[in-house]
Amino acid sequence: MSQASSQRYFHLHLVSDATGETLNTVAKAAAAQYSDFRPIAHIYALVRTPSQLNRALREIEEQPGIVLFTLINPDIRRHLEEQCEAMGVPCLSILDPIISILSQYLNATSRPQVAGQHALNSDYFRRIDALNFTMSHDDGQSIDDLEKADVLILGVSRTSKTPTSIYLAQRGVRTANIPVVPGIALPAKLCDLKGPLIVGLIASAERIAQIRRHRLLSLKESRSTDYIDPRQITDELMLMKTLCSNNDWPMIDVTRRSVEEIAATILNMLSDNKRIDK
Repeated sequence: MSQASSQRYFHLHLVSDATGETLNTVAKAAAAQYSDFRPIAHIYALVRTPSQLNRALREIEEQPGIVLFTLINPDIRRHLEEQCEAMGVPCLSILDPIISILSQYLNATSRPQVAGQHALNSDYFRRIDALNFTMSHDDGQSIDDLEKADVLILGVSRTSKTPTSIYLAQRGVRTANIPVVPGIALPAKLCDLKGPLIVGLIASAERIAQIRRHRLLSLKESRSTDYIDPRQITDELMLMKTLCSNNDWPMIDVTRRSVEEIAATILNMLSDNKRIDK
């Protein structure tokens, strides 16, 4: 019996008065600790009125499960808790324990604000600027101002350069990425850049070949090509490793890493570089 068929399912209701991003992230992280169970997520975002909450409550009653929420309005929150208690389903505010610890440590009272983490402040505009920069510097575009990047990612095809760049941009990191292709010269000024952290991404030849085959199938391309030839891929990786070794650029093996893990590693490198610069 496969793992998927042996999994048990449960309903997970996520109720938020904002986008639900924080709630969804925490719920996924917690549910991942129970690999034998798979959550069926029901997401209710921007719940700010009784009628919006009642819609969510009807679905909770029809498909009972765990209810997690982030709600600021005390009346809306109280109604949700009371109705969940009446239905006999668990209900938890995921931020309460953190807010309580902060309140005790800071000796201060919290001032709740709906979607406060999404306020249009300097951090928000920094993330938008980073995303705009990253999108215009994807896959070797706009190489004239690479010195403005915080991070420059190099890698052969199918090593997650673009998704990693976008993830970093969402964290406010201006990221450019350039493909490393045999026979195609990299920008001449690359070795002279002083500002950006330059990182190379590599993976096993088998993993890259697998991803490339899937890519070609999605494009309905079935002809044999050097693009998926393991020997050609091995040559590309040797070129990548030599390039990074000669220039003392760090490399990350992404074979068994998610985009989030790759980005976290790069953020750690970036933080270490800033400490050294100080």
